[in-house]
Amino acid sequence: MPAAPSESAAPAHPASPATPPPEAVLPPRAPEAPAPGTRLGSHYEHCFGCGPQHPAGLRIDAVAGTGLDVTAEFTVRPEHQGGPGLAHGGLLTTAMDETLGTLNWLLHVPAVTGRLETDFLSPVPVGSTLHLRAWITGAHGRKIYSAAEARIGGPAGPVAVRARALFIQVKLEHFTKHGRPEDIEKVLDDPDLMQRARTFEVNP
Repeated sequence: MPAAPSESAAPAHPASPATPPPEAVLPPRAPEAPAPGTRLGSHYEHCFGCGPQHPAGLRIDAVAGTGLDVTAEFTVRPEHQGGPGLAHGGLLTTAMDETLGTLNWLLHVPAVTGRLETDFLSPVPVGSTLHLRAWITGAHGRKIYSAAEARIGGPAGPVAVRARALFIQVKLEHFTKHGRPEDIEKVLDDPDLMQRARTFEVNP
């Protein structure tokens, strides 16, 4: 059974495109999905959100949950600040987007962000470690709906950021068609990255 969202889940906004419609259902966890507790790693080493080779990146490394959820941690470094000593709101939004995006590994489908809504509940000081959790709230056709929260001080700490998102399933050609040619070449030449990409080839 999918993990139930916490009581502090983002409130429903019926008019929002990121809210599942009545006909949406919770999709099954894919048989090929990483086992619970598996670190999902980076889908691309230079990704600003999860890439270990990006010098100023967030380096988010999510962990698969037992249902349709993932957890992650993000420590705010000095290069992530907006106001003096505080995390930049855009960086926090990126952290939410990155964590929400890792949910696609549980469904075993490639998907891209179609809409992302973020609510900021409190400032996040530099040096803070955010404990992030994201979960799927429904799916309908090619649309995947999800929500996330980021807590300060631990998984049970106060919520600093909430988000809800709509992801759209795409084919792998989406990336090869729209990506920068030299970066696509690097991926094609990297057997490890190609192996991760091929995990999605079973999908239409």
